[in-house]
Amino acid sequence: MCADTDIRTQNDVTALGEHIHSPKLLESLRQAMYVRHYSHRTTDTYCSWVKRYVHFHNLMHPKEMGETEINAFLTHLAVEEKVSSSTQNQALSALLFLYRQVIGKEIGDLGHVIRARKPVRLPVVLTRDEVKELLAQLSGGKWIMASLMYGAGLRLMECLRLRVQDIDFSRNEILVRDGKGAKDRITMLPESLKKPLGDHLKQVKSIHEKDIADGWGRVQLPNALDRKYPNAPAEWRWQWVFPQEHRWKNAKTGEEGRHHTDESLIQKAVKEAVVYAQLTKRATCHTFRHSFATHLLEGGYDIRTVQELLGHNDVRTTMIYTHVLNRGPSGVRSPVDGL
Repeated sequence: MCADTDIRTQNDVTALGEHIHSPKLLESLRQAMYVRHYSHRTTDTYCSWVKRYVHFHNLMHPKEMGETEINAFLTHLAVEEKVSSSTQNQALSALLFLYRQVIGKEIGDLGHVIRARKPVRLPVVLTRDEVKELLAQLSGGKWIMASLMYGAGLRLMECLRLRVQDIDFSRNEILVRDGKGAKDRITMLPESLKKPLGDHLKQVKSIHEKDIADGWGRVQLPNALDRKYPNAPAEWRWQWVFPQEHRWKNAKTGEEGRHHTDESLIQKAVKEAVVYAQLTKRATCHTFRHSFATHLLEGGYDIRTVQELLGHNDVRTTMIYTHVLNRGPSGVRSPVDGL
């Protein structure tokens, strides 16, 4: 009897595990997110949270769970794993999407969820001299990418995903497509970067023409545009501004092409540049964007203008940079400076 019980228990666990590892649940989740134009990164993150949620409850199917189990999982994240408030909210968003859009079940009151404390953080901002010193440690394409992140307020992935047609040299504009929140926006093309960026694109075009001559030179297009315009993937205007050095190869079809530069390469280069520049601040690629906003406000530009350039929905998000301006809180002069 004991042996039979063990066998049945093992079979039950296996069957429940298949809910997570089989294509049914996760594929349904991926499909639901795909049709709503969620990014691949967000989709992978949501799938990861659903796996953790199910494993936390000993492989119970989400259909058999609800508010109580969600509450317990979120509380565990805050109390036991001590995750940040943003991480806890991300997990909640993933589970709410699963229940509402995939399972078709509306989640009611979650009760007294123990929320992870949300710290009030100010962004790290470099001075102009620190930015200059940091950029001096970079060269080539990495220098151009870092300069664009600072000079145009671009996020790292917005910079890497730029295509040739997104750069308008005549109007000094950069069109950011499908930025955070699936929004397009226009930001500035710095005058000082026009020549080095133009020279860089000449080199990229030479590589693209060689790829075309070798029978490749096609890039992936968004929203299945390659089916509507079969020749577009090989057109110059659709190519990445910062393509990867080596072509990728599809093992099944033998097809080769170039994706944009991997984000880890520029992240590593900036990290090393911070060390070489002997900066004491913990600067990253995103610090360039923070510095861009702060330096514009210091220069007297209207906060609404900066909001549009950054692509913020709410001006209150942009207002955080008013707290790190290099003139003290609210521009008040310290009394010790008058002694």
